[in-house]
Amino acid sequence: MAIIITDECINCGACEPECPNTAIYEGADDWRYKDGTRIKGKVVLPSGEEVDADEAQTPISDDIYYIVPGKCTECKGFHDQPQCAAVCPVDCCIPDENHVESEETLLQRQAFLHEA
Repeated sequence: MAIIITDECINCGACEPECPNTAIYEGADDWRYKDGTRIKGKVVLPSGEEVDADEAQTPISDDIYYIVPGKCTECKGFHDQPQCAAVCPVDCCIPDENHVESEETLLQRQAFLHEA
């Protein structure tokens, strides 16, 4: 499953630079699939959805840092545990029950985002 940042977030920003997928953004900031990944232009995501990786996407939160579920791999393929949760001083980076995914799915996403 992806990780979510709860509304207990104090907007310290400690999590953002730790994400190997660039899946964490400051509240109100647009996000792009291409940010921190190898993908560019029009692509078909592992989910089957066709997107333009260069196109700005609507922020998921306007108030606090947020994690893009379609880019989060729980750090699988990089680390033993989610790095956002490891560095969060208020423990507000928790599993997102609305985006439950297998380890295999998370590793496939990691490969899609980063392998040429």
